[in-house]
Amino acid sequence: MSDSTPRDVMEYDVVTVGAGPAGLAFAIRLKQLQPDIRVCVIEKASTIGAQILSGAVIEPQPLNELLPEWGKNPPPVCVPVSEDEFWYLPDHARAIKSPITPPQMHNHGNFIVSLGALCAWLAPQAEALGVEIYPGFAASEPLFDESGAVKGVRIGDMGVAKDGSHKPGYTQGIDIVAPITILAEGCRGHLSKQLIAKYELDKDRDPQTFGIGIKELWQVPAGRTTPGKVMHTVGWPMDGATYGGSFLYHLDNDRIAIGFVTGLDYSDALLSPFEAFQQLKNHPHIKPLLDGGSIVSAGARAIVEGGYQSLPKVEMPGAMLIGDSAGLLNVPKIKGTHQAIRSGMLAAEHVITAKASAGWDAKLRGSVVMSELKKVRNIRPGFNKGLWLGLANAGWETVTAGLSPWTLKNHADWSSLKKVAPGDTVAEDQKRLGYLERTLAPRDRLASVYFAATEHDEDQPVHLHVADTEVCVTRCASEYQNPCTRFCPAGVYEIVADESSKAGKRLQINAANCVHCKTCDIKDPYEIITWVTPEGGSGPNYQNL
Repeated sequence: MSDSTPRDVMEYDVVTVGAGPAGLAFAIRLKQLQPDIRVCVIEKASTIGAQILSGAVIEPQPLNELLPEWGKNPPPVCVPVSEDEFWYLPDHARAIKSPITPPQMHNHGNFIVSLGALCAWLAPQAEALGVEIYPGFAASEPLFDESGAVKGVRIGDMGVAKDGSHKPGYTQGIDIVAPITILAEGCRGHLSKQLIAKYELDKDRDPQTFGIGIKELWQVPAGRTTPGKVMHTVGWPMDGATYGGSFLYHLDNDRIAIGFVTGLDYSDALLSPFEAFQQLKNHPHIKPLLDGGSIVSAGARAIVEGGYQSLPKVEMPGAMLIGDSAGLLNVPKIKGTHQAIRSGMLAAEHVITAKASAGWDAKLRGSVVMSELKKVRNIRPGFNKGLWLGLANAGWETVTAGLSPWTLKNHADWSSLKKVAPGDTVAEDQKRLGYLERTLAPRDRLASVYFAATEHDEDQPVHLHVADTEVCVTRCASEYQNPCTRFCPAGVYEIVADESSKAGKRLQINAANCVHCKTCDIKDPYEIITWVTPEGGSGPNYQNL
């Protein structure tokens, strides 16, 4: 059966790619405004919320507007914030509590949630309004009409073997077409990346920048938690030149959500964000909370950090970007959910009034979503000069409400790695930072993958495309000591012995381990790794992350 075989077609007024907070808020608001409009939401995960990962503390105002009665039947994980703490870790032994919490991180009136559980809670409310939601549908490519405008998406085929042949259960993917396609894929979306490039939506914008967030949900012994407590740290195990920090949120039922964010503009090619997170957990200020507990779920996800100056044009012929596909995260707040929901609602209102994608960019840029990003535009890039200058700049930008006449520049994350000096090793790197003996779970990255419950059919095409694997065992090995073996939190990339290779080794891709964080697509210094969507339903299956 060839690609020329006619495909089944489903037609809608609007098709939405991604069942995160932006996509679901868009669909709900659309049906609230026009009940007879035909809208579907497709999601690559096996169930709604299974691949959603965030801190997450949310500002409830947009949710209050979208669903005014939501508090009477809240999502299953929803704890009002009771207190904030901000700590500086000077080294592997000490912790200093800040006398003040940075204003951007005040959380009075906010809620700690599981964003995955929130999306799973939103989905049936969308369906009750008539929205059609299809989990396990992976949008593999955009569709275009004769004029070159986006006219929908193609769902990837199911049952294709690694060699490209069709297995007994082969099912051809369908085409879903609509006058307007909404891209709500989240950070570094597969289709969004392609279409931003095709239509040059990022022309005259700064490069987008990212972080990687690694998170675990712990069940801890009774009596250790203070439900609603929010704690953040900066400092160790990062050095003063590397952006990063942790979050630790106390939930109900003796649960703690803990995570670590590493800015992907880091320069040290020997750094492992996963190892940094595990080190953080063994710090004497953190370890007593977790010791004796057990991990319930774990995962990782890229975070869009570029903000105002990296925001692409958010409209193109036939399609619109919303949420983190557009890059709307407020980094100083460490929050994007309220921005995602707000942008989804605004996009729905635009679709109803304009009946087209044209004009969406101007509407978003004239909204409170953009004014919020503009005020904080200089805070994240200010940390490019190091922790202390970054904190001083953040204080200035906060006091002046972002009224500085200048806008600091962002630079592509892949370009920031420095080549490894001769004789330098990971062991030396860890020694300089004073690494601790790790005693808390997980024991390694493969054990962490287990807690992500990630599933891929081993006999499907590899969804991590490396344009030239020879680079991996030659230039990259000598210049950077293969950083992909460290920046990937799931052990996807390995350099293994191979006598048939000139270099005596080769790159092995363990695609079944992938948790879809997209870090490799972002941080590879040669820009030769491309993440594409695997078979629908593949990937992690997070529990309350």
